[in-house]
Amino acid sequence: VILSTAAATTRSTMMKITVLTLLAGSAYSFSPAANSVRSSALNAEKSQAMPFLNKPALLDGSMAGDKGFDPLGLSTIDDVGIDLYWLREAEIKHARVAMLAVAGALQVEVFGPAPGCEMATAKCQTDAFWQIWSAHPQYIAASLVLITIVEAVSGIAATTGRESGDRAPGDFGLDPLGFCKGDVAKADRLKLQEIENGRLAMWAAMGLLVQGSTNHMGGLEALGAALNDNSF
Repeated sequence: VILSTAAATTRSTMMKITVLTLLAGSAYSFSPAANSVRSSALNAEKSQAMPFLNKPALLDGSMAGDKGFDPLGLSTIDDVGIDLYWLREAEIKHARVAMLAVAGALQVEVFGPAPGCEMATAKCQTDAFWQIWSAHPQYIAASLVLITIVEAVSGIAATTGRESGDRAPGDFGLDPLGFCKGDVAKADRLKLQEIENGRLAMWAAMGLLVQGSTNHMGGLEALGAALNDNSF
């Protein structure tokens, strides 16, 4: 009886050891995969603009001014006729328009209205627009026609360029002074300067429109008033 009991106890102990060994082996077999996933998440390259977020997959730094800033994930859209190529084309276009708009708004504020627009005497360019509309609405109509033509041409270029892959976004081959010819490093630097100044100009244009619609002052006029009111 004693021997039988001892044998049973031994078998029970051996079974427990076997089960624990199998469980330990199973846990060990799964742990490297889990560690690998955690390691991949921790080692993912971070966005230069937002270091607490992972860098978007498509923003690989190949485009001028790419800092990995895409908190809304717009660069991943590709199912509604809009993709990264289209978004880049739109950004460059609006950057160029904004630079022209800001330069034009400040120019007429300092030097006065352009020939043929003498009625636009307001420093605030939103008010000057309505002065021109009241006196010569055909100017505004002609501008809309010109904008439509430019948009049609640029839209065709963007569509065919996206399909063929032979055209970079925003590239219309317009370089009469040869700034982007020869020195690749110089060309890349100029592309970076264009997009960074264009982004700044978009903020400036939005500021001119908002403050002009609220206080009806020109940009430089509002800046002078702000400095005067807040000077010590």
